[in-house]
Amino acid sequence: MKTKIIAAAVVSGCAKNPDAITAISMPVNAYSGLTCNQLQDEHRKSSQALTAVEAQQRSAVTGDAVGVFLIGVPMSSLTGADKEGLVAQHKGEVIAINSALRNGKCAAQ
Repeated sequence: MKTKIIAAAVVSGCAKNPDAITAISMPVNAYSGLTCNQLQDEHRKSSQALTAVEAQQRSAVTGDAVGVFLIGVPMSSLTGADKEGLVAQHKGEVIAINSALRNGKCAAQ
């Protein structure tokens, strides 16, 4: 019984796969004053940042899996390599910018 509780605690502390991370809700009106070109630039920047932080998060997931397998501790989560908050933030930004692009009737990229 004690082993199951410890195992559950360790697994719950592991980094999440980027696909399983929910976007943070961002206000669309934060991008309302931008032109279509500016929105497209913001979209590109946020998309690139999301791609980079997702790669870091995948590394954290792998590091946690290895750490739990070898020593029973999710090392990436303990060392600050878990980027869940940044993944959620950039996902929210991309969604908000996409909405602003649609609301501004901007051409697809």
